[in-house]
Amino acid sequence: MNGRKGFPRKGTLAYRLLELTAICGEIPADLVRRLPGGASYKESVITSLKKVGLLQTYYRDRLRGYRLGRRGKGILLAERPERFSFYLTGNTDTNRIRSEVSRRLRLHRTAEIYIAMLNAGVAVFRDEKPPIFAQADSPVSVMEMSAFYGSREIKEMGLETVKIRGSRMTGVLLTSSGIFLIYNGGPYRMKWDYRAEQRAQVLLKLILCQRRFPAQYARTEVSGLLFGDGLDTFYQILSDSDGKRRCFFLLDGDYEHFYYFTNDRHGETLLRLLCSLEKTEELNQILLQGWREKDAGLPIENDAIDEAGNPVLFGYFFDIPRINRFFTALQLQNRKGTIVCFDFQQEVLRRFCGRKVRLSVLDFEKFERGFFL
Repeated sequence: MNGRKGFPRKGTLAYRLLELTAICGEIPADLVRRLPGGASYKESVITSLKKVGLLQTYYRDRLRGYRLGRRGKGILLAERPERFSFYLTGNTDTNRIRSEVSRRLRLHRTAEIYIAMLNAGVAVFRDEKPPIFAQADSPVSVMEMSAFYGSREIKEMGLETVKIRGSRMTGVLLTSSGIFLIYNGGPYRMKWDYRAEQRAQVLLKLILCQRRFPAQYARTEVSGLLFGDGLDTFYQILSDSDGKRRCFFLLDGDYEHFYYFTNDRHGETLLRLLCSLEKTEELNQILLQGWREKDAGLPIENDAIDEAGNPVLFGYFFDIPRINRFFTALQLQNRKGTIVCFDFQQEVLRRFCGRKVRLSVLDFEKFERGFFL
C-alpha cells in the first residue's frame, strides 16, 4: 500500500527500532548503541527512518530521545494492533508523551530494561506472551518461556494494584524457575519506599504463586533485580551496610535474593544466564570441579568448600543480600572465604571485601563464547 512506502521489513534493525520506540514511548538516543550492528550503520538507519517520517528526534532539557512519527505510529497500529494498541492508543505515557523531565526519564529507564530483555532473548511483546494480568483470575499451567511484563501491564489487574502505587519497579520478569521484580536506578542510587515495595512483593507473590501459577511457583520466593549504570551503586549499597545510610530494604530480609546487573552487555549476558536454570547449573557444575561439595552444616552459607575447609560463594550474579551475609559471617567468625566472580566484577569486590575474602576470577569473554556464542 502507498502509505507503507519506505517502511522497513519485519526482522530488520529498522523495524526493531520502531517496535522498541512504540512500546517505550521515547527511547534515549544513546541507547541505540546497545542494538546490534555497527555505529555507522545504525546512524544511517535512523537517518532513513526520520527522512520518511517514521521516527523523530525530541530534544529538550538536554535530553535527546527518539519518538515515533505520526506515520510510523499509524502503520504499526494498522498492521499489528494486537502488539501495539496497548501502547499507542488512549491517554497513556507511551502515546501522549509528556515533556516533563521526570516523566521522560522514567520512559528512558524503562527503555533500558526493554532493550536488556530483548537482547537477552526475553519475550516483551504482548502477542508473544501469555496475558496473565489481563485475563480472568484463573490458574495457568506453566510458564515455559522467559517473559517481561511492564508495570502498566501489571496494573491491568484493576483496583487490586492500587496497593502498589508508589512502587519504583519497572515490571516483573517470569522465567521457568523464578519471579523477579525489576528495578532500574540508572546512574543514581534509588530511594526506596519500603512499604510500597513490600506491598508490591506481597501482591505479586499472591497473584503469581497462589492464583495464576500454583503448580509452578507455589514454593517460589519472589526475588529482586536492580539494574544500574556501572558498579559504584553496588559498592555504595554494601559499603554502607554498617552505617546510617544502610539500605534496609535490600539487606535486612525483605528479599533473600536481590541481584545487581549493569546496564550494558555484561548485564544482558548475566540476565540471559539468570533466565536459564540449565546453563546456570552447568556453570556451577564446572566451578565445582575445582572445589569440594558444599557443606550444609557450616554456619556460613556456601556453594562449595576449598581445600582448607573454608567456604566458597558463587557470587557472579552479584546477589546483594547474599554477598553481604557471606562477608558479615566471615567477619563475625574471623574466617577466610572465597567469592567466585567475573573479571569485570573483581575490582569492586576487592574494594569492599579487602583481604578477608579471596577472589576466584572467571574470564567473562571466555564464558560468553562458551555459553552463548
